[in-house]
Amino acid sequence: MKINDKNLCSFATSMTPVDKEGYLTKRGDINKAFQKRWFVLKGNLLFYFEKRHDKEPVGVIILEGCTIELADNTEDAFSFKIMFHGPGNRSYILGAENQESMEQWMKSLACASYDYMKLMVAELQRQLDELDGTIVSDSPQVPPRRQNPFNRHHVGQQPQSLQHSITMPDIPPHNAAQINKPEPINTNTSSSNRNKITFRELHNAYGRSILRDRTEFRYQLKQKTQTSLSPSHCSCPSPQLPLKC
Repeated sequence: MKINDKNLCSFATSMTPVDKEGYLTKRGDINKAFQKRWFVLKGNLLFYFEKRHDKEPVGVIILEGCTIELADNTEDAFSFKIMFHGPGNRSYILGAENQESMEQWMKSLACASYDYMKLMVAELQRQLDELDGTIVSDSPQVPPRRQNPFNRHHVGQQPQSLQHSITMPDIPPHNAAQINKPEPINTNTSSSNRNKITFRELHNAYGRSILRDRTEFRYQLKQKTQTSLSPSHCSCPSPQLPLKC
């Protein structure tokens, strides 16, 4: 296509980064002979100039909806073509200096279209998603914790010592004749009564009786000691006075 837009011409000669540039031979539209031109690739726009330092390009090829293929039946051994598909679309036949230059140009032109960039972005996104999935699957898992067998009661359920009502045995009134006699404990052997008394309540019930017996024993021992030490009960002989002559 011919260039009529000044903005496009200024973009061709601006300081915008260049993807690839160099000399190629191009077959003319009227004269089928190959002509040497200076090509500059910027994005998906391929500009070509008559000379390298020209201020304006001769033309531009928009690299969209085309394929890059090897050219057959040409005089140049290292030629390739830019083929646009569809009725009325022309093809551009270009020639490079050697095999390496031809391969580099074909690769650069094939990767310049917007459709190719979309495919690359989609492929990179797919690889990134797979990498994220691999990192998540390979991350260390927290090992299952072993439950404490002493904490297996259900949530909201109180321990047995607080859940069941406790019936304390009646403590008989203090009597000196029952100092060495243990207090009666309910000996009902039914399972329901046994479940109502825990070790703590049983220990407290016997503990009160033993504490009361020890207190009574100490009191009687103290009374007996005070009685034995009183003057009226002392059996010591009285001192003898000396006789006067």
